[in-house]
Amino acid sequence: MGFKLRRTKTKYLEYKFSSELGEVGRDVRLGAQVIPKRSSFKYLGSIIQGGEEIDEDITHHIRVGWIKWRLASRVLFDKRVSSLIKDKFYRVVVRQAMLYGAECWPVKNSHTQKIKVVEMKMLMWMFMHTWMDKIKNEVIQEKVGMAPMDDKIREARLRWFGHVRKKSPDDPVRRCESLALVGTRRCRGQPKNYWGEVIRQDMALLQISEDMALYRKV
Repeated sequence: MGFKLRRTKTKYLEYKFSSELGEVGRDVRLGAQVIPKRSSFKYLGSIIQGGEEIDEDITHHIRVGWIKWRLASRVLFDKRVSSLIKDKFYRVVVRQAMLYGAECWPVKNSHTQKIKVVEMKMLMWMFMHTWMDKIKNEVIQEKVGMAPMDDKIREARLRWFGHVRKKSPDDPVRRCESLALVGTRRCRGQPKNYWGEVIRQDMALLQISEDMALYRKV
């Protein structure tokens, strides 16, 4: 294909598709060069781990959200700026950064709760409140007119599922999605398909079916 591989910068990650022990002590080489092994790596703004967990990715996006928050602090803390402008600015700059790639997260309740705690802290600071004021989270969310974080994550996940569902059955992305939905956690020697389970839970909660994604109006 005409590509060149820089050996000194190349690393690899091993993904465990089963609980069985693989070969121990074997090096991966390019000629005489031993390729270092990594437990995770950053790709397209997300952290890919060598397992089923996404803890590092969640932590990474929260960190990015705080960076965006600090960069936007002049607008978010300015009393001359209206609440409506602050709300829109927060959604576009900060929340988008934290939810980047959320459509593919096999998210757990602990992950969602972690992001919700961070967001409520940001929103309270934005409106000059502290925990001592004893204001409920729902009051803050109603004040800014913002949907709960878990609803937005579910929306992104189902939107992505709908896009993939419309693709041709021979499309590689569609095939990967089908495997994630068909697999079960109880099968030995197979990866834990948390994403497929989360999608099923979403559809059960909203009382929708897979076929609805094929009809845009529905």
